[in-house]
Amino acid sequence: MGTKLRVAVLGAGRIGRLHIGHLSQRIPGVVVTVVADVIAAAAEKCAADFSIPSVSNDPLRVISDPNVDAVIICSSTDTHADLIIAAAKAKKQIFCEKPIALGLDRIDAALDAVDKAGVKLQIGFNRRFDSNYRRVHDLIREGAIGDLHILKITSRDPSPPPIEYVKVSGGLFLDMMIHDFDMARYLTGSEVEEVYAVGAVRVDPAIGKAGDIDTAAVTLKFANGVIGTIDNSRKAVYGYDQRVEAFGSRGMADTANRRPNEVRIYGGTEVKEDLPLNFFVERYTESYIRELTEFVECVTANRTPPVTGLDGRMPVAIGYAAKRSYEEHRPVALAEIR
Repeated sequence: MGTKLRVAVLGAGRIGRLHIGHLSQRIPGVVVTVVADVIAAAAEKCAADFSIPSVSNDPLRVISDPNVDAVIICSSTDTHADLIIAAAKAKKQIFCEKPIALGLDRIDAALDAVDKAGVKLQIGFNRRFDSNYRRVHDLIREGAIGDLHILKITSRDPSPPPIEYVKVSGGLFLDMMIHDFDMARYLTGSEVEEVYAVGAVRVDPAIGKAGDIDTAAVTLKFANGVIGTIDNSRKAVYGYDQRVEAFGSRGMADTANRRPNEVRIYGGTEVKEDLPLNFFVERYTESYIRELTEFVECVTANRTPPVTGLDGRMPVAIGYAAKRSYEEHRPVALAEIR
């Protein structure tokens, strides 16, 4: 490894372009040497826009390149596990967007390959690196609100994704709420023991016809006694709604939505302020930069990444428990999910 970590970005779609921009322009100690995508035009566009010296339409060939130290996997979910396994066998360090896979058997195969190869794997749960959520996490750990009793997480998108995406996403619990399951584990510092989920189609009937729901609420029982609640909606007309409330024996900590500015206008009949930011790229710019900065530093300093393969596996297991709970109208223990 040279003075800079040499990375290949696998996948040149929306999240791949986002990461390439940050790696190329805002994160020190790293250089993007190649971008690969099965859609050659997408890779070529990224390379041109960000001055990447090499492109490929074959991610597996890129993984075997001796001039690549690490791979950033941003391709479609169904490719993640295979690319992780290939990268591990090639002794590359790995950052992979969530989820590792939609099947626990494939996740386990990928994690086994990483373990045998002795390489690093960080999963892209970027919200852990948001300054608001990290502050709540630290306050809980410091005992500032006493013993944590109740954790509430709200996550609502400004508009639903395309129906074609919904059909292959794995469903709301494994696609959208997976971030919230990870956040719940991160904030409570405990594992989920039992899940009870309810859901409905309240936003778009086409989502129901595609076999999914667009509105859900989940109750979580944690091993440390904390009770958690999560609510999701695919459409909040006022913007990207992302909030957390942690209630404890000595007080409470909560987070507000991010807005373009914090100015309020006071008039004779009302007080006005801007709506929340309307897209996850804007809302979480800071956290996306921090998570990749942490990955680069963990590789160069030989530290364990802060979001491990196990952290990638557990939210998927919780998602399957929530899905089963919704379908069977009963609480489901995590022990039931294999």
